[in-house]
Amino acid sequence: MKWTCTVALLALMTSISFAVDHTKDSPAMIKMNIESKKAVLVDVREQSEWNNGHIKGAIFLPLSSLRDGVSKAEQKQLPKGKIIYLHCAAGFRAKVAADLLKKHNDKIQPVKQGYDELLDAGFQKAK
Repeated sequence: MKWTCTVALLALMTSISFAVDHTKDSPAMIKMNIESKKAVLVDVREQSEWNNGHIKGAIFLPLSSLRDGVSKAEQKQLPKGKIIYLHCAAGFRAKVAADLLKKHNDKIQPVKQGYDELLDAGFQKAK
């Protein structure tokens, strides 16, 4: 039974299509765009993950809060005219969040690299 559920879940996940692809920007380019104020980084992981560590300067906007629609307050966190990089732990939730946010901002770009990979690429952990 467990194996059947796992196979069914994998089949479902591979059949899901996303309107927004992962950004082609490298972690170095993402970091440069954020440092030059051309972009912001949004963490779509959940509260417990955020509490265990997050990237310095990232905006916290968990995917679970977006599932029922994007509030005006959440929209205000996403500055117009800037690239909005979305990251999570492994890249999947960033794509889901990008699909939910795309109609509110056309510069949404989910990041394939997860939190740990971004730290390894030189992003600073918030203290």
